[in-house]
Amino acid sequence: MENSIKNNEFSQAYRPVLFFPKNDKDRNDLKKLKETGKVMFFDTFDLQLTELIKSQNPKRKLSHEETVEKKIEFYSNSDVPESENGVWVYYPWRNTVVRILEKKDFVSLRTLRNRYKITDEEQEMLQNKIIGIIGLSVGQSVALSLAMERCFGELRIADFDTLDLTNMNRIRTGIYNIGLKKSWIVAREIAEIDPYLKVTLYNEGIIEDNINDFFNLNGKMDLLIEECDSLPIKLLSRIKAKALKIPVMMDTSDRGMIDIERFDLEPERSIFHGLLSEFGPEEELMTKIQSSAKEIMMSLLQFDSLSPRVKFSFSELGKTITSWPQLASSVFLGGAACCHYARLLLLNQKVDSGRFYVDLDKIINFNES
Repeated sequence: MENSIKNNEFSQAYRPVLFFPKNDKDRNDLKKLKETGKVMFFDTFDLQLTELIKSQNPKRKLSHEETVEKKIEFYSNSDVPESENGVWVYYPWRNTVVRILEKKDFVSLRTLRNRYKITDEEQEMLQNKIIGIIGLSVGQSVALSLAMERCFGELRIADFDTLDLTNMNRIRTGIYNIGLKKSWIVAREIAEIDPYLKVTLYNEGIIEDNINDFFNLNGKMDLLIEECDSLPIKLLSRIKAKALKIPVMMDTSDRGMIDIERFDLEPERSIFHGLLSEFGPEEELMTKIQSSAKEIMMSLLQFDSLSPRVKFSFSELGKTITSWPQLASSVFLGGAACCHYARLLLLNQKVDSGRFYVDLDKIINFNES
């Protein structure tokens, strides 16, 4: 049994438990779990195997008889009884167990419809990449897009916050998750898409005590995607990424703006493209936050470039609203854009530093009076 956790932690777990029926202990543990009568079992292995065989024979449609023959051949080559093939995945938070293909076949089949938009060689390259995400509003959409395309070998996600009802205008999840850590919500959803993906959680968010581990533990990060609201963490994470020559991406979920800083190619590049130079040297920026937080934030956001409605919302902060607005459509667009450019960057395709806009209002010449 992989990634096993104590029974009394199952109700709050975010890691799936993998049972390998070829293993005697796993087979016995699975039997005990079934005997509790409290867990639902879903066995769709035969459907997956049928689809796998179909994918391996693309030139013509196999007859039912031919498909059956190839299934018999598959089980014969496995050297174990039919019932011991595959992997049973236990999702304790759902009281559910699902039988799936073993990793190689599962990954091959799940990424089949990526093929040629992402080549097999590129897909293999991406399995060795480590991506970090700080902040899980836009960050949730980024994380799920990256997971669905299988653009990483390890995903490190950091957020100290729990889900509130007000988050649910833009975070795709169920009301039953209110009060749950956002990092757990994301990790669970990724596990339900692909239990073989590695996701590492930093539930306390990023702080000075864990930032080194976040960037370096078990391998240096290849890309940071920063989507948090905290100004100190925005600055601290970039200063650290720059020192380590790690590229940084950010989406503001306004006007489709994506920000890219290629510290891997330009290690002397100023953070935020030099927009904060008026506040002094980078190494002193953290000391300026207490006295100049609003001015620093307005500078890095380039206030004059924001959409009219977001500009207006800033005048209402502390009056009629407690935080700036974000819409699901903008967050999903930002998640998709970050995933797209992250993939290109990690595959060594040309991705320059800068700020780029996919402004949907501008594209259709929408002007608001």
